[in-house]
Amino acid sequence: MKNLVILSGGFDPVHMGHVYMLEAASLIGEIVICLNSDDWLTRKKGKPFMSWIERATIVGNMKYVIDVLPMNDSDDTACDGIKSAHSKYKKQYDWIYFGNGGDRNPTTVPGKEQELCEKLGIRLLWELGGKAKVQSPNWFLDK
Repeated sequence: MKNLVILSGGFDPVHMGHVYMLEAASLIGEIVICLNSDDWLTRKKGKPFMSWIERATIVGNMKYVIDVLPMNDSDDTACDGIKSAHSKYKKQYDWIYFGNGGDRNPTTVPGKEQELCEKLGIRLLWELGGKAKVQSPNWFLDK
């Protein structure tokens, strides 16, 4: 059985919590990253630490990651990325999952993402890499 795990995030900068999440996801299947835009990072934290192309290059060269996709995240969800990854890969995999890190659970992930996954037959994964947030990019930037 061949599985795909879709992960989304800013990865700005990449930290050990991301590595733990990727390692956990890799036990389930190959990984596609839907990478948030620089505009999304500006809305979230004032400005990006690294540009989209820098972040895409780093995560795209990480073990287990087979693809990095841009997404329209102007609605502050990963719905566009989930749709793109599903459309691109649905014929190549038996199961597709949408995974979330330790700080994400059914109450913190936008309902639109959960509804879309249900509609497309994408299974949801929670707490990849552990139940608690191990590191945060803001912790680096605040120092």
